[in-house]
Amino acid sequence: MTKGEKAKQYFLNGCNCAQAVALAFREETGLDEQSLLRATVALGGGLGRLRETCGAVSGGAVALGLIFPEKDKSEIYALVQELALCFRTQNGSYRCGELLSGAGVRTDTAPQAETRNAAYYKKRPCPDLVSDAADILEGIVREQKQT
Repeated sequence: MTKGEKAKQYFLNGCNCAQAVALAFREETGLDEQSLLRATVALGGGLGRLRETCGAVSGGAVALGLIFPEKDKSEIYALVQELALCFRTQNGSYRCGELLSGAGVRTDTAPQAETRNAAYYKKRPCPDLVSDAADILEGIVREQKQT
C-alpha cells in the first residue's frame, strides 16, 4: 500500500487532512499514533478551519521535520517548499479554501468540524488531496534518503 493510499484511508476513517498525511508516515517519524494525532489536529481545515494552507501539506510539513531531525531550518524549509509547490502544480493551489471552492464546496470558517458521512466525503476533493500530498512526500523522503 502506498503512502497516498494509507493517507486516504486514514482520512476516510475520520482523521482530518493533516492527521491523515502525518499518520501515513508514522513509522518514519518515530512517534506513536496518539502523539501524531494530537500534534496535527489543529492543522486540519487549513489551520483550524480557517481555510488557509491545506492540512495535507501542513501534515506533510510536520512529518518532514520529524523524519529529518538532523536537517537545519533552511533545509526543512526547502523540503516543505518542494512539497507545497509540487502539490500546487498537481492541484492548482495549496490553499484549503481555493481547493474546496474550486470543487464547489462551501468554505465556511466556523470552528465546528463537519459531521462525517457519505455526503461529506462525496462532495469534497480531500481524500484525493491527502493521497496526492502523501505520494509527493513519499517521493521527497525517498530522494532525501538516497542522498
